[in-house]
Amino acid sequence: MWITARRGRWQPLFVILCLFKLSSVTGQARYSVPEEQAEGSFVGNIARDLGLDVARLLSGKARIITKGSRQYVDLNRDKGTLVIKERIDREELCGKTTPCSFSFEVILENPIQLYRVTVEVIDINDNSPSFQKDEINLKIVENAASGTRFSLESADDPDVGINDIQKYTLRPSDYFKLEVQSQSQGGKFIEIILQNPLDREKEETHTVVLIASDGGEPHRSGTVRIHITVLDANDNAPVCSQPVYKASVKENVAKGTLVVSLSATDADEGMNGRVTYHFNRMSSNVAGLFHLDENSGNLTVNGMIDYEENKIYEIGVQAKDQGGQSTSTNVIIEVTDVNDNAPVITLTSFSSAVAEDSPSGTTVAIINVKDLDSGKNGKVECSVNGSIPFAIHSSLKNYYTLVTNGVLDRERNPEYNITFTAMDEGSPPLSTDKTITLRVSDVNDNAPVFEQNYYEANIMENNSPGLSVFSVKAHDSDSGQNARVSYLLIDTQLNGNPISTYISVNAESGVIQAVRSFDYEQIKTLNIFVKGQDGGSPPLSSNATVKLNIQDQNDNPPQVLYPVQTGGSLVAEMVPRSADVGYLVTKVVAVDVDSGQNAWLSYKLQKATDRALFEVGLQNGEIRTIRQVTDKDAVKQRLTVIVEDNGQPSRSATVIVNVAVADSFPEVLSEFTDFTHDKEYNDNLTFYLVLALAVVSFLFITCLVVIISVKIYRWRQSRILYHSNLPVIPYYPPRYSDTLGTGTLQHVYNYEVCRTTDSRKSDCKFGRAGSQNVLIMDPSSTGTMQRIQSEKSILDEPDSPLESRRVWPNQVYDSGGASFWPGTYRDQTKHPVH
Repeated sequence: MWITARRGRWQPLFVILCLFKLSSVTGQARYSVPEEQAEGSFVGNIARDLGLDVARLLSGKARIITKGSRQYVDLNRDKGTLVIKERIDREELCGKTTPCSFSFEVILENPIQLYRVTVEVIDINDNSPSFQKDEINLKIVENAASGTRFSLESADDPDVGINDIQKYTLRPSDYFKLEVQSQSQGGKFIEIILQNPLDREKEETHTVVLIASDGGEPHRSGTVRIHITVLDANDNAPVCSQPVYKASVKENVAKGTLVVSLSATDADEGMNGRVTYHFNRMSSNVAGLFHLDENSGNLTVNGMIDYEENKIYEIGVQAKDQGGQSTSTNVIIEVTDVNDNAPVITLTSFSSAVAEDSPSGTTVAIINVKDLDSGKNGKVECSVNGSIPFAIHSSLKNYYTLVTNGVLDRERNPEYNITFTAMDEGSPPLSTDKTITLRVSDVNDNAPVFEQNYYEANIMENNSPGLSVFSVKAHDSDSGQNARVSYLLIDTQLNGNPISTYISVNAESGVIQAVRSFDYEQIKTLNIFVKGQDGGSPPLSSNATVKLNIQDQNDNPPQVLYPVQTGGSLVAEMVPRSADVGYLVTKVVAVDVDSGQNAWLSYKLQKATDRALFEVGLQNGEIRTIRQVTDKDAVKQRLTVIVEDNGQPSRSATVIVNVAVADSFPEVLSEFTDFTHDKEYNDNLTFYLVLALAVVSFLFITCLVVIISVKIYRWRQSRILYHSNLPVIPYYPPRYSDTLGTGTLQHVYNYEVCRTTDSRKSDCKFGRAGSQNVLIMDPSSTGTMQRIQSEKSILDEPDSPLESRRVWPNQVYDSGGASFWPGTYRDQTKHPVH
């Protein structure tokens, strides 16, 4: 009994000693099982796979020995199979490590046999992607430029492989697009990029949904709502002192150790210039390891850092001002083990500038990397920061060459901060960073670009030569002489003349000037082609079109087309005395060569012989009667019509319209002469009245002097004749005919008088009436009427004491042998007949 007890007490110790003495495991088996299997689920037939029978398992008291506290698999000795004892959660067992497996040993006694069994746990899609927050609030200023990036927290999915997150989707995508990049240490770096400008006045908030989807079956996804608030413009966003912050920290450092101090400046003042720092992108397992001081930007250790868990941390930091502007930067933290010497980087050769058209593979710098340690700790690998068009190659031992590895564009990136990172292979390794600034020199690869391809400008006609009309502006993305833009006028023709005779362009400023004064009536538009040419070699250029519109000015008075005001024959409009109210007398027709309202004409009656008889249409220029014509109205009517345009100031023209109120043409002829005299009628009535008064006064005095002189002369002649005893012949005026047509009768009577010195022997003979007067309008005159009188011979009367006949002045007649003075006259006058 004691022996049995002792054997039972020492048997486990014996088994353990035997296990230590075993030089090798008798056999091993490997199984795979999906996670989350129910208890009792079949794993594998261990007896068959190890070549054992069930009796051996029973006789050998086969059992399972595990290393940990949990036993996931149990042995069914009766059947020789392995079954699930406890639910297996792959994510709890291995996390993100793949492949995931656990091992245990199966031991048999009598004799002792040890078998190793490895069970690989296969992941199933039992976890959905999840975000740390259900909602994300972003504030974006309305003047954020297209292409602005905003970092987002990535989702987390404990599953691995195809069951892990495979894609991200952003809905809707009207204003933003999604860009996902893979990080060097795994995980995704998510940014939304602004595609279209935001306008707070139209829409103050936007809501988009970020969807993370895995690739398992069935598919699982997780969402987060992003609420975007559009803020009013804040001119300057914070600017970080470095685009990427890199730091290294030893593992197991004390809590509160400073890792890196972030620094950002904001050119704004007040609250808009106050910068605070916040995490905006980090995985869940990093959130508890670091603390970022919101005000100072100091990033410190806040947990236990383990080099074996993670060697490098990438943390997204967002610097925000109080006006809503923000900028993002990356903090790369390298965790190092304790190592005596860090690698040393020496810049052996460096070109501070490289031309932007340099071909790929151009050498930029050569560095030498040394580590005083030996072995693995002295073996160094060198690299440069990513996302730049440069690569580093190892040329000789410990020497690295930095070469271009893509297309350079100075206009997009004028310089690069290239960070060399040298890291040894010690345990733990040490690293050293060295940053060089490489400037990209410009080549003339960009043509000038005008602010607009098509311009339109206006200029008022009658401008002064040299007037600045318009200005064009072109920009060149190059720098220096390659960006200096000169403006040239492309030579074209206008009306057969070079365009340069009309317009010039200032080569430096792009100001377009008028060379001459423009006339809208001749030129209404000019199409000008301006070329912007840079100062590169060879030069590049682009063209722009400028349309110059000449605007009308009221510089032309109206022109009267009818009635024609010429020096030719008088034109008079006849109105019958039976004309009723509204009778159309005539129409004044005028035009204005200006345009628009400058050519809108209005007609007004300025003066009239009888204003109560006629009126002029304001718009159409029609002259109509406004009352019934009566017999009392004068035959001759004179109207002065003024034609005005609608310009500012307005211009006008006047026209005189002669109207004859009569029922027949002969009645008009008697008044026509007066129309001719009235054609010189002028608006300045006072001047002519004064002039007429002076002329009348002069004529009156002259006539008075002449009459007195004639009277005195006749009196003296009569006295001389009386004293000389000579026969006196009285003076009678010669024949007179009224050619002005001012009488009331249309008949003329002719008579002859023959007188001698003896009044008793005088003789008078009457002839018959002459032919009727005829009124003629002479086209070559100004409308004066001439009276043409036909004369007939007058028969002599036989009963006169003296023989009378028709005589002419200065002709001597004898009658009955008597001799007479040559003073007998023929007198022909017109007498009215009642």
